[in-house]
Amino acid sequence: MSTEQSSRPHLTLYRGWEDRGCYVWSPFVTKLELRLRLSNFPYTIESGSSTTAPKGKIPYIELRSREDGSSSALADSTLIIKHLVERGYLEDLYVSKPSTTRAHDVAIRAMLEDRLYFYHTRERWLENYYVQRDKALWSVPYPIRVVVGLLVHRTLSQMLHAQGTGRYTADEIRLFRREIWEAVNELLEASVRQSAQRKVLQDEPFWCLGGPGPTEADMVLYGFIVSVLVSKS
Repeated sequence: MSTEQSSRPHLTLYRGWEDRGCYVWSPFVTKLELRLRLSNFPYTIESGSSTTAPKGKIPYIELRSREDGSSSALADSTLIIKHLVERGYLEDLYVSKPSTTRAHDVAIRAMLEDRLYFYHTRERWLENYYVQRDKALWSVPYPIRVVVGLLVHRTLSQMLHAQGTGRYTADEIRLFRREIWEAVNELLEASVRQSAQRKVLQDEPFWCLGGPGPTEADMVLYGFIVSVLVSKS
C-alpha cells in the first residue's frame, strides 16, 4: 500500500442491495462508485438500510480511521463527494478548468437530479409499482412488504403531487423525459465532435462538457444512464 493510500480512511459504501459485482438501480449509488473508481479510492460494499442510514438515504458511507479506528457516517452522494474532496481524498475536478465550467456542470446535475429523478420515481413507483416494490423492499419479508410498500407508495404519491410531477399525465411526463434525454444526446454528440477536434484517441473516454477531463456532471450522467439500462421498473 502506498503512503497516499495508507493515509486514506477505510471506506465502506452502503448501496441498499446485496447485488455484489453488479450495478444497482440507484443512479446516486453508481454516481458515487464511479467517482471513487476514477480516483482509485479503494472501498468495500455492504447493503445497509435506509432505516439506519444518516438522513434515511441511500447511498451512505462509513469512514474508519486506519490510525485509531474511529469512524463516522455520511449520507447523500453529493455531500459525500464534497466531504472527500475537501479532505483531499478525491481530486477537485474543477481545478484548471474554465470559470464557466462549474455553472454548466451544476445546471446539468440539477436537470438530472432535481428534475429527471422525479420523472423516474413516478415511472417506477406509480406506473411499475410491484416490480419496484419487490426490488426496493427486497429485505422486507411478506406480508410485511405489502404493508410497507403501500405506505411507501402513498408517501411518494403525496410527495410527487406536492413537488409537481404528480400533477401531470403519463403522456406529459414521457414528453418531458424525452426532452431531457434528447438534450443529453445532443450534448454528448457535441462532446464527441470536440474530442475529435482535439484528436483524442478512439479508445479514450470523452466527457459531457467536451473538456479533456471529467466533471461531477459526468458522474451523475453515468449514474442515470446505468440506472435506466439496468432497472426493470
